Amino acid sequence: MFCKILIEIVSNQRDMIRRKIPLMVIFSMLMLATKAQAPDYNKALLEAEPQVLQLLNETLLERNGQLIFPRTESNDSLKMVSSKDWTSGFWPGILWKMYQASGKEIFKDKAENFTKLMEKEEWNADSHDVGFKIYSSFGNGYKNTGKDEYKNVIVQAAKTLSVRFNNKVGCIRSWNNPIWAYPVIIDNMMNLELLFEATKITNDSTFYHIAVSHANTTLKNQYRADYSCYHVVDYDTATGGVIKKNTAQGYSDQSSWARGQAWGLYGFTMCYRETKNVRYLNQADEIANFILKNPHLPADLIPYWDYDVPDTSTAPRDVSAAAITASALYELSGYSTKGRIYRKAADKILDNIIKYYRAPINSHHGFILLHSTGHKPANSEIDVPIIYADYYFLEALLRCKTAKS
Repeated sequence: MFCKILIEIVSNQRDMIRRKIPLMVIFSMLMLATKAQAPDYNKALLEAEPQVLQLLNETLLERNGQLIFPRTESNDSLKMVSSKDWTSGFWPGILWKMYQASGKEIFKDKAENFTKLMEKEEWNADSHDVGFKIYSSFGNGYKNTGKDEYKNVIVQAAKTLSVRFNNKVGCIRSWNNPIWAYPVIIDNMMNLELLFEATKITNDSTFYHIAVSHANTTLKNQYRADYSCYHVVDYDTATGGVIKKNTAQGYSDQSSWARGQAWGLYGFTMCYRETKNVRYLNQADEIANFILKNPHLPADLIPYWDYDVPDTSTAPRDVSAAAITASALYELSGYSTKGRIYRKAADKILDNIIKYYRAPINSHHGFILLHSTGHKPANSEIDVPIIYADYYFLEALLRCKTAKS
């Protein structure tokens, strides 16, 4: 009845006048109707358990040689990857987060097992993704157990990542792809947390200064005037200057790839946490403003894979970008004067994910979320569950529990 009256009030001004309903009452009714519902994080975490357990069982069955870690679903089959894959650390990270949420020993035991299988990646200097791989696994393990062996792996991984830093450029190199001279992708902001943690463990400020240099250079060169970011910036190692700015996974060089915007928001929020440099807080605020006020952001706040895709009628969503954004907003809400706005937006994202973007229990091999987009230009992992979406969804749920309202 309430909704029927509200629709009549909004759609028919004459009827509104006839009813003589005070404008303040109308306004209050509209606010109630449009207010984001706070997500039931406890229920969502509880309902994630059977999915994670299913994925665990299927992962153990599907392990084959070096293919150990679940990544996505392909042609209704579970796709497994080795520890070298940039997504590998998210699976032990999920198990650690489930242990953090539930206190159940099965999640701790399996998290320890899969974390151990990541150990050799502390020496893998072939990719900047050592941060993603080691911090998602050993970083979460260290937070949950305080084990010295985990701490030691984090420090060695930070040393390995530091090898990819070029002082002239001021950044850590991303890919080794020869089509770029020295590419730096926005995703790389996420690897800085490993360096900050290594400084806290060792008191060696070398790691800290590399992270700050990378963040400062990214802030200077990766962002446009509207606080959207380029995906890739290519540098000249002789001069440190920018050669070109383009994309690999976005719609175009000038477009705003959705997950890239989320990486930046998360990264600069984390950098503010670790440094208390207000430049990073201001940057995170501006990125959040770009995302939340973007005219191409759907009403449910789950973005299309790129904010500038011209035809949204067939464009896939990217739930992974939404989950990363929600997690970042919960943390940012504790630092910014706009905290209530960010908390409300994060609540709305999670609430809509929970209602409309989760896999039914006992389906999709145990992945929690559906409708992520990995690499649209390469026609890879489109509208599928992806492991990192589940990871940041669980992280967002845990942050939702502790974020100030």
